[in-house]
Amino acid sequence: MSAEVAEVQVSLDGGVGRIVLNRPRALNSLTHGMITALHATLTGWATDDGVRTVVLTGAGERGLCAGADIRALHDDAKAGGAGARAFFRDEYRLNALIARYPKPYVAVMDGITMGGGVGLSAHGAVRIVTERSTVAMPETRIGLVPDVGGSRLLALAPGELGTHLGLTSASMGPGDALLCGFADHFVPSARIPALLDALAGGSDPAAAVAGHAEPAPSAALAEQRGWIDACYAADTAEEIVERLLNSGVAEAKEAAEAVLGNSPTAVKVTLAALRRARTLPSLEAVLDQEYRVSCAALAAHDLVEGIRAQVIDKDREPRWSPATLGEVGEADVARFLAPRGDDELGLA
Repeated sequence: MSAEVAEVQVSLDGGVGRIVLNRPRALNSLTHGMITALHATLTGWATDDGVRTVVLTGAGERGLCAGADIRALHDDAKAGGAGARAFFRDEYRLNALIARYPKPYVAVMDGITMGGGVGLSAHGAVRIVTERSTVAMPETRIGLVPDVGGSRLLALAPGELGTHLGLTSASMGPGDALLCGFADHFVPSARIPALLDALAGGSDPAAAVAGHAEPAPSAALAEQRGWIDACYAADTAEEIVERLLNSGVAEAKEAAEAVLGNSPTAVKVTLAALRRARTLPSLEAVLDQEYRVSCAALAAHDLVEGIRAQVIDKDREPRWSPATLGEVGEADVARFLAPRGDDELGLA
């Protein structure tokens, strides 16, 4: 077995196909080899009568998956982005496969589950969070835009909660993940092994989860819907920030500061993408849009710079270009959403 494929551990346990993401030192961040291994495994199991249910977990104690290997994206974007475009193409096709999977697909979102990790879990049929779950689409922090179908999840969240999460890159605890439609069930982490044993013993996934789930913790965002819905309903990013700053709510001011610290281009493209995602008919149509946006981001300044600031040099001082929301024009946003001719994802 190659080292690349070994980063995804696959086994059968009493009719349960177990998939373990196995890069614990890298928070199980996704390489292209992991994406292709996952797609091949799931495609094979879809027609295998010996596989009744699929369960996805992550190795280590820290999380399911922190997203794509953004160091690799950084290096490839600097070299022209061909490898990263192929990565996105295969990753989004995998997200679509998971969403339409013909057998119960159980994702255990224990610990950190962000970006690409959300794409592997939050489109599944049975989505479990624990008290340790931290769920987020933090792309605007690095000059990217929510992808892996995350823009559809954000767009469909109650009120303007998804707009708030997308523009600020804020994280959700388990209660907020359930409120916003990223998860279905709360199971304490100590009960996950017993849940997996029940599934391997032949229990129906719904019955197994019901036997181990508990009432979810409170959702912090539920108490903040008032100012979130009022502020983020504005038509432009500039007006959203103005409403946040003028609301008189401390949390709203913090949200404004978060938005202003993120890539101005990514913030404006995210707002446009989320508003469009609300009107698109399917996950596949949203993934097609996300492919256009992500490929455009690879060719823009802010993605390489954002990853440099957050991950490479870790100075946390990105030099965005354009540097302010006001400098990002409608034509700049339109370029990210424009069709790509022969290079379309073509899922819808």
